Amino acid sequence: MDELVESVMDYIRKPYTDHAIMINGEWGSGKTYFWNNKVKSKIESADINGKRYKTIYMSLYGISNLDDISKKIFIEMNPSLNKSIKKVIENGNITNIPEYVKTGIDMANSFGFMQMNEKIDYSKFFEIDDKVLCFDDLERANLDVIDVLGYINNFVEHDHMKTILICNEKELSKKLKSSNIEMKTFIATYILNNEGKIRPDTPDVEGEDDENLEIDSADNKPMVELIEDKIEHIFDKANDYERIKEKLIGETFEYVPEFNYIINGVLMRYENNPQLIQFLRKNSNIITQTFNRSGTRNLRILKHALNDFQKIFETTKRYYPDTTDLVLKSLLIFTIAISFEIKAGKITKDKLKDINSLEEYRTILVASKVLKDNRQFYIKEFDNNYYFTFKTDYRFFKFVEKYVRTRIFDMKTFKDDMDAILALENKSQMPSYKRLLTEDYWKIEDTEFNNVVTEAMEDIKAGRLQLAEYFKLYVIFNFFIQKGLVDIDLEYLKLTFINGMNVAAATSKYCKDIDAYMMGTNLVEPDDNINYILEHFNNLNLQTKEKEYIEISKELFEMIPDRVDKMSDKFVEEHLDIPIMKYYNMNTLFERILLLSNEDIVLVKDLIAARYQNVKDITNEDRNIRLLKQAMEDYIRGKVPTIKIILIEDFIKTLDMILLKAKEKPKRGRRKAAAVAETEVKE
Repeated sequence: MDELVESVMDYIRKPYTDHAIMINGEWGSGKTYFWNNKVKSKIESADINGKRYKTIYMSLYGISNLDDISKKIFIEMNPSLNKSIKKVIENGNITNIPEYVKTGIDMANSFGFMQMNEKIDYSKFFEIDDKVLCFDDLERANLDVIDVLGYINNFVEHDHMKTILICNEKELSKKLKSSNIEMKTFIATYILNNEGKIRPDTPDVEGEDDENLEIDSADNKPMVELIEDKIEHIFDKANDYERIKEKLIGETFEYVPEFNYIINGVLMRYENNPQLIQFLRKNSNIITQTFNRSGTRNLRILKHALNDFQKIFETTKRYYPDTTDLVLKSLLIFTIAISFEIKAGKITKDKLKDINSLEEYRTILVASKVLKDNRQFYIKEFDNNYYFTFKTDYRFFKFVEKYVRTRIFDMKTFKDDMDAILALENKSQMPSYKRLLTEDYWKIEDTEFNNVVTEAMEDIKAGRLQLAEYFKLYVIFNFFIQKGLVDIDLEYLKLTFINGMNVAAATSKYCKDIDAYMMGTNLVEPDDNINYILEHFNNLNLQTKEKEYIEISKELFEMIPDRVDKMSDKFVEEHLDIPIMKYYNMNTLFERILLLSNEDIVLVKDLIAARYQNVKDITNEDRNIRLLKQAMEDYIRGKVPTIKIILIEDFIKTLDMILLKAKEKPKRGRRKAAAVAETEVKE
């Protein structure tokens, strides 16, 4: 780091320069911090040939026109604007204007300090030989990068001002290539078509889906590649950037931060919280290690993560003051890790979002590590990465994941998580089958393994597990048998599990996402018993679904007519994907609808319409929807129109649209070359 500061100072010390220098580094890596705390103070404190330099810092973030830059420079260079300009005007006619000052003339006019006929030599007012310009966030300006660099070149080439650019060239390159991509794709496709390099559309064939039709280029190049080549040929600003950079930038320095130094600086903001700062400083090695394992250099995300951890730490200490140091360290690691997974846009973030508890997380790890289930390999990689050298059972906190992702600190989820941890800390209170599902088997001591297996078998016989847990535990027992760890007859094992599943079906919850929750039949040597257990689980799970959906439909519809608002909230937030019309008597539903106010009839109609807005297949509900429609038609037949009658007629039209929409087939038509090409490029 000191070497980079000294390199910048070498540039400043040169008596004459006609180029700028660039400091290149990743977003959030601390480049601005480095400027403010290392470079700026070094420049302004140095005596260079009897001269003290003043730095002018300018962030280009969000700048949308060059005048905004001019105004910023003008104001930064002139803190005592009124007195200085008046003094210059009193000194008489002035003639020479440096390039960078020309940008400030309009600004001076706006303050009323200049007459149109006066000749002012701003060189006597604006001292330029003791100024250092620093332009930050070049890639984040809402301007053409080429225009910005051309503008900055005026200061460097004409006024020979010391100028430093700070940017992320990787993101700058992406910006140059991706700007106005839709417009570029359209123009490139249009030109290629006129050049005859795109073959004509294939005529529609009766009965043939559009998806089977292909549009190819005349020279047999893939369409995407052909368009990309044309875009690069027409709109190649990357080359323009390289040319102007070669002219403007004399040296480019790669910024590689000293993270330990910067992290210590970040921790200073918590000095007013003695308990927190003591914990953070004691575990600064964990912070650094987790940060390094994130695979990024984004200190900004780390700062946000530590801010989040402050609330997490304080809330935990308040409600669970006896929380162990191990749990707090685990919370620290997970808060930093999940912050990087979510805010750095990693694939794992969506996988972690779908996990709802520590138990579920640990179960996935057992499936991944012990039984080699690679369908959740993202979770295994996340775990191996961040917890590789840190031994803890507490590796997932749903309230933290939710807080970082949504900015909502859910107290119920927080207490559920912490209570689960308290239970986990006392393994004697955990059922043995839970240990087998959530704990690596090699962590169980030989002296207790047989007891764990025996107790688990008792729970299996008694039907104390959820259905999905039965299948997963069967695969684990099968694995134990293959390894010679337990001596149980396979036929006896199968019958024990089948009988236990039959008992458990009465109290088990429906498992919606089987693929995400189950482990699969290929984790151990496949056999007929495993397939039989899986098939039995699927059958019982479907029965559980029917039973659960009947209860949900009954609960929702019986909120009519007295609790329609609550029904609406619960339906939209939790059950919009459930075919509720299949599981309730339609005559009873219509009788309830008739008891509603006119306003609530419209609400219920809209709720049912929302359910079927994106649903194509209503095979299981078609009959009941028709029954409800028939009941409404019978009711209004021959009646004098009232508001309620008109609303029920409208309800009938909505049901007709639902029935009609389910029968519609997608329309066929020719896909235009430009549309296809644009879609392919986007993808």
